[in-house]
Amino acid sequence: MCPMEALAKITAKIMDWQQVQQQCAAWKAIGETVVFTNGCFDILHYGHLHYLAQARDLGHHLVVGMNAASSVRRLKGPNRPINDETTRTMMMASLAFVDAVVLFEEDTPLEIIQLIQPNILVKGGDWRPDQIVGSDVVLANGGQVLSLPFIDGYSTTAIETKIRSW
Repeated sequence: MCPMEALAKITAKIMDWQQVQQQCAAWKAIGETVVFTNGCFDILHYGHLHYLAQARDLGHHLVVGMNAASSVRRLKGPNRPINDETTRTMMMASLAFVDAVVLFEEDTPLEIIQLIQPNILVKGGDWRPDQIVGSDVVLANGGQVLSLPFIDGYSTTAIETKIRSW
């Protein structure tokens, strides 16, 4: 495969809301399980990779909702995101265990969760399942909501702090 073919495969995983809704419906129509998670994923690190791999192991397909830059700024402050949307979405889509990436401008992924109706909703270990945005939607449809453990010592904030201290 030439580099441009590989890039096209990665880019195809980055979907708009309509595309991701149609893709998730198609997967579910053939009995496949859709797992959804979300985050800023500003500086991709081992903690993210471990968490995303665990999430993907829960079903057939992993959909990642990614906060758009405007949302990241509102949630994390004026110096974030560090990486732009193109970089963040391309890095996420390049991971073998990620099947789709979709951006959202809102502060929470509730609307995209309502749209795609995932079978399983996951977040990191600092969230109790009842605190996870969209848990009511997923549970009402017979799905599961899980909080996956973090790997201690890995966070974008810690990386940012370390860089600024140099």
